[in-house]
Amino acid sequence: MQAKELIRRVEEMAQPLCEANGVSLWDVEFEKEGGIQLLTITIDRKGGVDISQCEAISRAIDPMLDAKEFDSLPSYTLCVSSAGLERKLKKPAHFEKFIGEKVEVRFYKPIEGVKSVQGILAGYDRGCITVDQDGARRIYEPGDVAVCRLVADI
Repeated sequence: MQAKELIRRVEEMAQPLCEANGVSLWDVEFEKEGGIQLLTITIDRKGGVDISQCEAISRAIDPMLDAKEFDSLPSYTLCVSSAGLERKLKKPAHFEKFIGEKVEVRFYKPIEGVKSVQGILAGYDRGCITVDQDGARRIYEPGDVAVCRLVADI
């Protein structure tokens, strides 16, 4: 099973589990980190997520991942976590929800001599991220952006 198909299947399984536990599914990732594969299910809830909600989702989905369709996967570690204050924005719905909030955009290669910028998320259209920086509006192409995440001013 390829990573994209795995993510799609896990999202399908996790969505109703999340709803039943009073949280929303933020993201699913399957990535190699260090020497291990991680299957990470990220959840969210207004007011924050606590450890018991992460544990409930983990315990509910773990036996589902033992199904025969997942036998071809390499050995992996299941991780269920909160999206957190400085969460990654990846999907169009993520960007739409946080228009007007402070973000950091990191680039694959420097743009005008910088590897990242901070500003106010002003828009998102087909992968292009619009950021207001000190009154100047910049649009960053999806091929330039390594990651975009919220900035928590605590």
